[in-house]
Amino acid sequence: MKKSLLLLFIAAFLMNHSTALNAAVNEETVITFAIGSYQISTLSEGGGNGKADMLSGTTDDMLKKYLPDGTFKIQTNAFLVKTGDKNILIDAGYGERNLSDNLNSLDVTEDKIDIILLTHMHGDHIGGLLKDGKAVFPNAELYVSQAEHDYWISTDNNANIQNIFEAYKSKLHLFEPADLGSDKQNLFPGFQGIKAYGHTPGHTVFMIESDGSRMLVWGDITHAMDIQIPCPEVTISFDVDPAKAKESRAKILEYVAKNKIRIAGMHIMFPSVGDIRSGGESGGTYSFTPACLCEGI
Repeated sequence: MKKSLLLLFIAAFLMNHSTALNAAVNEETVITFAIGSYQISTLSEGGGNGKADMLSGTTDDMLKKYLPDGTFKIQTNAFLVKTGDKNILIDAGYGERNLSDNLNSLDVTEDKIDIILLTHMHGDHIGGLLKDGKAVFPNAELYVSQAEHDYWISTDNNANIQNIFEAYKSKLHLFEPADLGSDKQNLFPGFQGIKAYGHTPGHTVFMIESDGSRMLVWGDITHAMDIQIPCPEVTISFDVDPAKAKESRAKILEYVAKNKIRIAGMHIMFPSVGDIRSGGESGGTYSFTPACLCEGI
């Protein structure tokens, strides 16, 4: 499959694989957690099941142990961070499903979004940015890594992405993500963009810090949590560069586990926030513990 068609394929897959899982497993679509004095809210657009044949690097033993029915759960999320004076949206999901309703439930309308941070430019992360060819968030500054911008600008058949860059051109900020572990502040106070290349050439994760508390919003570091956490070497067909994606995942898992940094992910099942630990009862390399719903504020 040509990489220029990947964006459409991903959107079609996730849209077409929405099932009763959302109603049965994920009755809630919004939950808010504290990061110091900040608040971060999961904005879920629902989920479904992916098939194991989308994965590479698996073994029969892995599949029997972690995906015995040959499927994995997958969800699409965006996140809203309220800092006290700014409303910051991290990714925009499909947009046409329930992003607006989720925001409105937090008393936030599209014109009150001040900043949008994009992890990358796949359709399930940017679908909410445009409506009828116009910017949905008229007052928002849009941040995307230079490498991600350059990749899609040079790729054929990316008219929708070109339209996004055009609609937000007066508010578009291109930046160089920092290396993992760097203290370089390359965005604005409390927010750092970090290189996590591989899933796409400019895939970026975002470290948020407030009052000594940290959380890493890690975008698409994982899609199939049930197997990619215990077996980080497993990749997915959506990865533009599987080897780099695997390398980024290994580094980030090691870093957040060692430093006890809570994570949030765009394809983690609700509440989509939790903690990574080395090892675990399953015998895998790492384990994931979802945040308790009781922690919601």
